[in-house]
Parts: sequence; C-alpha cells; structure tokens
Amino acid sequence: METREPVYYQDVERCVDDLVAKVGKKIIMAVPLAVGKPNHLVNAIYRRAKVDPTMHFTLITAVSLELPSSSNDLERRFMEPLVARIWGDFPTFDYIGDLRKNQIPKNFELVEFYNKTAQFMNCPHAQQHYLGSNYTHAIRDGLLQGCNVISQLVAKKEIDGKLYYSMGTNPDTHLDGAEFIRAAEGDGIPRAIIAQVNGDMPFMYGDAKVEPGHYDMVIENPDYEFKIFRAPKESVGTTDWMIGLHASALVKDDGTLQVGIGSLGDAIVAGVMMRHTENEAYQAVLKEAGILEKFGTIIEEWGGVDTFDKGLMSSTEMFVDTLLDLFTCGVLKRKVYENLDLQTLLNEGTITEKVTPEMLEVLLERETIRPQLREKDVTFLTAFGIFKKGITLENGELVDGETRYSADLSDGANREAVIKGCLGEALDQAVVIYAGFFVGPEAFYETLKSLSEEEIKLIDMRSVAFINQLYGDDYQLRVAQRKNGRFINAALMAMLNGATVADGLDDHRIISGPGGQYNFVSMAHALPDGRAVTMVRSTRGSGEKATSNIVWQYNHTTIPRHLRDIVVTEYGIADLRGQQDHVVMTRLICIADSRFQQQLLDTAKAKGKVPADYEIPAAFRNNTPERLEKLIASYRSKGHFKAFPFGTDFTDEELVIGKALKGIKAKTEKKVALGVALAKKMMAPVPDAAKPYLKRLDLDAPADIKEKMMQKLVLIALEDSGAI
Repeated sequence: METREPVYYQDVERCVDDLVAKVGKKIIMAVPLAVGKPNHLVNAIYRRAKVDPTMHFTLITAVSLELPSSSNDLERRFMEPLVARIWGDFPTFDYIGDLRKNQIPKNFELVEFYNKTAQFMNCPHAQQHYLGSNYTHAIRDGLLQGCNVISQLVAKKEIDGKLYYSMGTNPDTHLDGAEFIRAAEGDGIPRAIIAQVNGDMPFMYGDAKVEPGHYDMVIENPDYEFKIFRAPKESVGTTDWMIGLHASALVKDDGTLQVGIGSLGDAIVAGVMMRHTENEAYQAVLKEAGILEKFGTIIEEWGGVDTFDKGLMSSTEMFVDTLLDLFTCGVLKRKVYENLDLQTLLNEGTITEKVTPEMLEVLLERETIRPQLREKDVTFLTAFGIFKKGITLENGELVDGETRYSADLSDGANREAVIKGCLGEALDQAVVIYAGFFVGPEAFYETLKSLSEEEIKLIDMRSVAFINQLYGDDYQLRVAQRKNGRFINAALMAMLNGATVADGLDDHRIISGPGGQYNFVSMAHALPDGRAVTMVRSTRGSGEKATSNIVWQYNHTTIPRHLRDIVVTEYGIADLRGQQDHVVMTRLICIADSRFQQQLLDTAKAKGKVPADYEIPAAFRNNTPERLEKLIASYRSKGHFKAFPFGTDFTDEELVIGKALKGIKAKTEKKVALGVALAKKMMAPVPDAAKPYLKRLDLDAPADIKEKMMQKLVLIALEDSGAI
C-alpha cells in the first residue's frame, strides 16, 4: 500500500498559493467548531479574498470564538488585563470584526451550523447564511455546499520513534469529511485536507490520532503557535444549583452521562459530585427541599441518591472540563470496550475487568472464540489484554517468545498450560469518556496535558456520528455501552405541550443551533433504559420584569412534543414520557414559578386541555425564588453551593468588580439620579475597602476630571453591590 506524505509549510502564504493552484480560486473550506480552527490559515485566505475579487471564500464552521471587547473606557480598564492574562496571544479572526461592522466582502460567506450563543442575532450575514443542521449532519450538509477543503489545528507527538498527529479537540466532523474526500479521489474534483500544528493543543488518542499521511498539507512554524481559546467559568447561582440537584438524582449508577457547557452544565456535574463525595449533605438538602417527597418515585425508578459504586462512563459530544473532576473523584470510572461480546458479558456481570481462567471458559462457551484458535481469535485476545501482548499464532501454535503452545483449547492439559502461560492480568483498550470536542478554562487544558498515558487513553475523541447517535454497523455495541444513558441538556423555554425551545426565536432569528440536542433526545427514546433530561430555568429577568420560561406556546421549536421526556426546573422534575396531554401540562405547571402558575392553568383550562376542576396541589404552590434562596443560604454558610464550584480564572478583585459593573448600566439609565449621586461623591474621600478595586482599574489616582468621575461611578457601583 502506498504511503501518502504531506507537503510541509513554514509559510502560511505559500500554503495558500499551493492551495489555490490545487483547488482553484473558489475555496469552500470546512473547519471545526470552537477551538480547532486553524486561525492563521483562515485569516490568510480571508485576507487574500478581500483584495482579490476573483476569489470566492466560503467558510463552513460553527462557534466562531472571539476575544471579549469593551464598549467604553471603564470596561476597557477592566477587560484589557483580563484578556492579556487569560487569552494571551490568541489570534482573532479578521472576518469577525468585519461581521460585527456589517462589512463582509461580497466574495466571502460565513456559514455556521451553530452560532456563538446570542452573539449574531442582529447580524444579517450570520442570520442569512446560517446552516440549520443537526451536529451529526453538519459535515454532510457542508459537503452539499460543495466543500473542497477541510482543515484544523492539530497536536503532534513522536510515539515509539514514529510521528503522529492528533486532531485534539476536534475529530468531531473532520473524520467524516476526510473519509468522504479520500473516498472521492479520482472523481476529477480537486480537494485538500490541511493541518496547522499547534503545541498548545493537547494530544488526544482514540480516533483523533492519525499518521501524517492523513493530510495533504501541514503548516508548522513557531511563529504560528498560540494559546488555544480559554473559556472562563460562569458563576453558578441558586437557580442553577437547584436544577443541578434535581437532575443529579436522575443519574443512575452503572450508567452513562452526557452534559453540556455553561453554568447549568457545571451545576449538574457539581450535583453529581456532591452526591458522591458529600452524600450526607446531599441527601439532607434533597430532603429539606422536598425533592425526595415530591419526586421520590421517578428518582427511585430512574436515578438514585446514593454514591456511585460501579460508576459512570460518558458519551458526550462536548468534553466539558468538569468531567475531569468526575474522573478524578471516582465517579467516571465505568470502563467500556469496543467488542459486543465483552461488553455484553460485563453488563451482565458474568465477567469483570480482571482476566481469569473463568473468563476464557465463558468466551469459549459463548463462542466468542473457538476451541481451535484462529488468527482473529488470537488478535482479539491479545488486543483486549486477555492474552499477554506479543503472543502470536504460527502454524497452529501460540508463540510467546521461545515458548510454544498448541492453539487447541479443547485439550484440557493444553488449555491449563495456555491459561498458566498466556493470560494477561486485566482487560485492555478500555474507554471511560467518548467525546467529539472540548473547550474549557486554562486548568482544563493543563490537566489534560498532565495526565499519564494510561489515563489519557481512557479518553477517546471521536466523530459525532459515533457519539450522538446509534446508527451504524455497531448499533448493538453502542446500545450496550450506553446503558442507563442520561442525556442532560439545557433549553430556554418549555411549552405546556412538552416541546422545548433552545436555539431560536419565534421571528426565525437563530440564537445558537440545535447542536446535538435533538440527536441525544432521540437516542434516549431509542435506548431501552435511556432518558433525556432538559433543564429549563423557570423564569428570566427579575422582580417586576420576571417572565415565565414555562409557556403556553411559542412559535419556534427545537425538540418537538412527540419527543418530550423529562423537564427539570429549579422547582422540580416533570416526567412527561408516555403521558397524556393533561398530565404533561399539569406536571409542567407544578414545576413553574408560582407567580405564573395560575395564568398557565387558566389558559390550559380555557383551551380545554386540562380538566376544569383541576387544582394545583399545595406542595407546588410555594415555588418562589425567596424560598430557594433561604434554603441554599443555610448550606452556603457551611461551605456548600459555591458560586464557582470548580474554580475560576478571575481574581477575587475581578469577581467583585465584575458584579459591580453589571449594575452600572441600569444606573446610567437614570441620569438625573446618577448625576445627584455623583455630585455627592465628588468631594467624599475614597474608602480604604475600595482601594484594591480602584487600583485594579487604574483609577486609584485619577489624572483628570474624567477619570475622577469614573472613579466615583465605580464607588457607587461597589456600594450598590454590597462590596464596600
């Protein structure tokens, strides 16, 4: 077989020259979502297209990450040191700036199947070129757009004297696209697969690891090295903590977990972790909150509240940083194997991961292997560690160095000899986490890089075509691996018919995209023991501006009513699967905020969907933020329910300033009151407690009247937020 060798480039412009010579001036390039994008290559092609109107550049991707920006001098003072420390030399995408200014050239199209959440809702180009695809269909639909180039960032590593590349975070769509390109070679259409090497990318194993010949072109230059994008943690408030506690009780030991990014994702993982490491406090808060009394039946049937004995595995499109915390604390420890017979036997409890003579007997009884061992039997036995590494089959004999055994296991004496001399100690090739991509904070990347070879190989980066669905020749294996699957995702709203809204508005503007949510919900219904849990904050806004997220109807749907399953708010769990409409509606009303329950119920009754004599049970009439705050506060005083349960990249001063600055916008809307407050402050001394915050903003010694007014504005904001 011919070995393909890529062309190597130190100059990205030379690479673009050769790319244009190969595929022409119409470049339709697919790059991964989030951090796997080859920034320098994308920018080089974009800049060339801007000055050459005969070119046409289409970029197919998702989640175009960008550095935080500031809209005024005060925000700049807060953000600049933060950006320098966290994001360092991350190169921005030129097209983002033009997109923000509505100055995209006519010969460029940004086509995204998932937008950075809520960032491009008022951007005509982004809205017009949005590609409405499930994550699993993204590469298919990209190919329908005419994709002729696939590119991404890669890590590199020498293993046993041989060079390998790793797609790191993003084999998610790249694997499927590359498979198509290689299969289509010879059809007369020129295409290319390009890698840009980046030393900051963690080297991941599984299907992410490939030989250099996987690529046609490889760009590598120290000048192009940069920190891959860091995603700072969001704070977890009372609402999210309560949602996480409810959802964590639906996770079954000896099961499978999928979660997403953000504070709700952190909340569910934190709840699972609290259940395992602080079980006494966990059960106490569930009891005090009434969760066990109200939802004990569904928790007992589908979840649990005890620690994780057998543990979980994770099959998740997004490898969130908190899964590493579950890994290190002993929750993520259920190992799965890519062999249906082995996985079935493990699920049954017929065998364990320890290799024993009985395991060999079972494999013979189940006819997984034959008594007269064949080449494929020996390959299977050695691959999974049942036989020691290095044992081969030659002329009907098992060869272990200088020692030989008959391959006929029907002979009792010979079988005993083989058992004594050939068996390994424990099953090999285990996987604990299947994932398609990752993005996280600094500590996450550094932890990945510090894992031992044994630990990192338990993480298998894969295509979403494998992770997000059951279809394929290995359907039965995927079902066996994903037992007790709990697929936990977030939505913005839930309609009383059980449909949920996660990615768009009723005027057809897209907020983000469906990603893999539909796939996971559908898979939960297909698995015999799977459940899809959708987390919804019951309200948005606060005080008089509060609005219910449990609504009668909404003119956009992400998950249709016929796939309704479990919905969780901070007030409870609504099991909707297989229920009649009146049950679905009343269960959702029971976990809505009490300020909106009666209106929802009146509407449902008026439409004839709920019996006229139905009344909300007393146990669900006190769904108020105040009750939850009081409950959580008593546990916070004991060290539980921290705002950042998994740490933060922000300093203590930055957390205080950030909270204070959020209140300034509302303050500036009331100009007269603000003017009076500023006038009172102008001659007042600066409190000692405020000095560290002012120093962080370089406002401790104002140089002019403008800086002095900013200083006083910050002091007002700090007072209003309770910081001083």
